[in-house]
Amino acid sequence: MKNRILLVVAFLLITVSAHAQKMGVVDTDYILQRLPQYKEAEGRLNSQVDTWQKEIQNLQAEYERKKSAFDSEKVLLIGEQLKQREREVADLDRNIKTTLSLRFGTNGEIAKLRANLTQPFQDQIWEAIRTVSEKNGLGIVLDKSNNISVIFLQKRYDYTDKVLDLLTKNTGSKAAGSK
Repeated sequence: MKNRILLVVAFLLITVSAHAQKMGVVDTDYILQRLPQYKEAEGRLNSQVDTWQKEIQNLQAEYERKKSAFDSEKVLLIGEQLKQREREVADLDRNIKTTLSLRFGTNGEIAKLRANLTQPFQDQIWEAIRTVSEKNGLGIVLDKSNNISVIFLQKRYDYTDKVLDLLTKNTGSKAAGSK
């Protein structure tokens, strides 16, 4: 009877381990930071963001100047002059808020540019991960850069460098540094 139980347990263990999925881990942030094309695109994006920030700062400075002038002169203004200057200050304030929302809002230009920037690289990384996964028989691949807590990881299960090597080999350039 004990032999039969041991045999059944051994059979179950063999069956379970035969169906167990081999896992791997990659760090897509690490990969992105080592792709020269991504860094160039990120630089262009940051340059555009700087330009927009300067535009906002200029609008803000103009608003502060007009508001200050209006506040100091409003006791001297009457009737239509007062209303006109109030409108100018209010319009400038609305313009700043609208520009901020259009450029930096949740669905603003910066979000769209960032999505357009990262999408091609994400597609390339996904394809490289799929290739490495198939080549190494991985059933599950986790991305440790996406808030996945990897407490311990043996190097042999980290496929980041293999994915990076595949990507840099395909683009004809070798990324700087290694993990």
